[in-house]
This record gives sequence, structure tokens and C-alpha cells, in this order.
Amino acid sequence: MNTLGKQIEQLFKSNKISDVNGYQSKLNEYQDFPERVDLELSSLRSNIDQGKELIIEIGSYRATLKQLSQPSLSTDVSRLTTGIGKLMDKVRVIATIPTNYKPLYGVACVWGTEAWIFGQNKTITRIDMQGTVKDTVTTTCLDWPDGMSVTREREMIYSDANSRTVNIVRHGKSETLITTPQAWTPWRVICTRSGDILVNVYEESGLQLKNKIIRYQGRNIKEEINKDGQGNPIFKDGVKTLLMSENNNGDVCVSDGNADTVVVVDNTGKVRFRYNGTPARRHKSFAPRYIVTDALSQIIVADINNNCLHILNQDGQFLRCVDDCGLEKPYGLSVDSEGRLWVGLSNTGKIKVIQYPEQS
Repeated sequence: MNTLGKQIEQLFKSNKISDVNGYQSKLNEYQDFPERVDLELSSLRSNIDQGKELIIEIGSYRATLKQLSQPSLSTDVSRLTTGIGKLMDKVRVIATIPTNYKPLYGVACVWGTEAWIFGQNKTITRIDMQGTVKDTVTTTCLDWPDGMSVTREREMIYSDANSRTVNIVRHGKSETLITTPQAWTPWRVICTRSGDILVNVYEESGLQLKNKIIRYQGRNIKEEINKDGQGNPIFKDGVKTLLMSENNNGDVCVSDGNADTVVVVDNTGKVRFRYNGTPARRHKSFAPRYIVTDALSQIIVADINNNCLHILNQDGQFLRCVDDCGLEKPYGLSVDSEGRLWVGLSNTGKIKVIQYPEQS
């Protein structure tokens, strides 16, 4: 009970008339009390590992915290899941964007109407949906970047094979974010929704290259993906890169150009399934390039041989091909904050922005 309440209670119990007559109400002091009071509440934060428990005891109170799953989707992506329905019978081309990059190697969306792009020179350029150049960064690369992505904080990163680094661009300047292990050269990079960075690295072995994927949390190596539970290589040796994406359930989806196969590995390092393009019944052999996942956990992979996109569900079931909107030599892929797919066409340097799921 507060002080005012105690005073009133004492008056009721008092037998002295002078106490009652001498009491003065303090109601006027509280009549200007603000209608809204902003209080800063303390919060408890913990970086406990998945599956581990944190026990807190305060006097006779006891609480147990346990992280049961990976962090949820980003705000932009989770918002989309309520507005996207089934696949459209015929996709709709929202825009065809010309660029100055021939060949065009990569596309990474920043916002709903802008993306970073790169090709066969030292620059990485940010353009809008009309093709207007918004920004240009000259990289530290000897020839051209080997990979490029955008963090969840919307900062652009790129890999530099010559210096064995992954660099981040801040205020127009490059800063070294990661240096890969000795003898391992960075190639493609992707930023995950949880904030980790996946880097495809290779090691020269005779005339072929050995590929693996390293997951970085900040500057620290968190995981290496290269062998299955029996110690067998997950990826085929060769001269082509691995291209990656992380699905909403934590699966790492990999386009292995040396095996012409999509390989999906779960968050324990186990191979869940492989997809070789056969269910799509295309005329030419399957040649996967860039791969992305969307808000519905669908896997989309560019098939450069057949001028189309393959769409799978998260369990590897083939859903459909997108081949009805003039996708000539599709290579780069990215999904924007509105759920639209930006498809980079390697030879022409154009980008097609397409809507493939229905918007409710």
C-alpha cells in the first residue's frame, strides 16, 4: 500500500477528532498526471546455443531458457508469407532492365526496386528497376569479383580471390571482413537470413578444384560443409563453382555445376536429397547455376542450358518450370522484398523481374 493509502487508513482507525479535522486532501497534486507514461522496461538477452539451457535463479524464483530453433525469418520475408499464394499458371514480367554488364554474373536485391549487379570488370553497380545507376563501387579485385551478396543490414559484400578475402562496403570503401584459410580461395558468397555468411572456397588439386562451403558467424568459422556422415565428399571435384542459398528451415541448397545437380544439406550436415533435373523433361542436359529460396521455402534454380527456371518445394519435389517469358541464358537470381524474382541473363546483360506466385 502506498503512503497516501496508509494515511487514509490511519484516519479511519483514529479516535482523535483533531486528526480528521487537520487532514488536507492531496488530490489536486495528482490531477495533472500525464495520460501516457513511457517506461523503459529492462530486457533479458541471451546468446545461448541451440538446444542448450540457461537457468536463472533469483531468490525463490527459478526460470529456464532454451532456444529450440533457429532465428525466424526477417521481417520482410515473414510479411510476404501472408500475401503469397500458389504458383501462377503463367508468370508475369514486371520489368526488363538493361545493364552495361556483358556478361552479367550476379544480381543481389537491396530493396524492392533496387539491386547490386556485377560482371567482368572491377565495379559493382546498384541500379533501380528502370536501369538507372544509383551507386557504383570500384572493388579491390585484380580482375573482377568472384561473388557478391547483401547482408540483412543491407550492406554489400564481395569476394576477392586474389587476396583470399570477403570484403564489406561501408561508406563507399571496402573493408576486409573475412580472410579464408591458407590454400583455400573464396569464390561465391551468400548472406543468410540468420546473419551468417556462406562462402564457397576451393583448393587446387592438379587440374581440378576441390570445393567446400564454410559458414562464418562474423569472422569465425562456425561450420564446414564438404563431407557426409560416412566421410564421402558431398560435392564433385571440377572447375566450376558452387552456388548456394539457405532455406527457411536451415537447409543449405547448393547448385553443383561439376555434377550438374542440386544438393540440399540439412543443418546437421546430412544430405537430404539431390535433384538432377530429370522430372522437368527438358531437351538438353540440366545445367544449374544460381539458386535461391523464397518466402514459401520453394527452391528456384536457373538452368542455363534450357533457358528456364526449375521450381522445387523444400523436400525436392519438382513443381514446375518457368520457360514462358524469354529467359535467354539465365544465370543470376535474387528475390526482392516484394517476392518478385530478378533473373540476370548472362549473354545479353538484361535483368527480367518476374512475378511467379499469386499475390493475395
